Amino acid sequence: MPARLTLVLGGARSGKSAHAEALARGAAVAGVLPAYVATAEALDAEMAERIARHRADRDGQFETFETTLDLGETLRRAAARGAPVLVDCLTLWITNLMVHERDIAAAVADFGDALDAVEVPVVLVANEVGLGIVPDNAMARRFRDEAGRLNQRLAARAETVLFIAAGLPLRLKG
Repeated sequence: MPARLTLVLGGARSGKSAHAEALARGAAVAGVLPAYVATAEALDAEMAERIARHRADRDGQFETFETTLDLGETLRRAAARGAPVLVDCLTLWITNLMVHERDIAAAVADFGDALDAVEVPVVLVANEVGLGIVPDNAMARRFRDEAGRLNQRLAARAETVLFIAAGLPLRLKG
């Protein structure tokens, strides 16, 4: 039986998404593709290319749900199908909330409510952003703080927490 909630953390290009995708596919329900909730927003041509590449890479392996802001509602819709849900990536979601000047505390609370309500395995992906130097500006420090607080909150409630480095998982919890 897969963990009800798994948090997969790591740095950029650590292999966290590939590992999370394998977990979600491994928990799949016969006849129903796992859901992939993507939070990236194409704010420039390079990001649009990344999003297109990611869509192509997972084609046929997941049913994709895209959201930039309303993660709680999107999680509820994706989970209603009765198959595992992968959310990639919470760090981009925090960025989107900041860029669009949304109430982060309210959005995080709604997402927590959605996590409480769904009854399928959920795999969450987030960057660990607190391992580097202290950012030199207030917005970057706020981003680091918001992402770190969200990671702590989710790690406390998850049954399994993994840290990925160089494609290798380190089990932190579960």
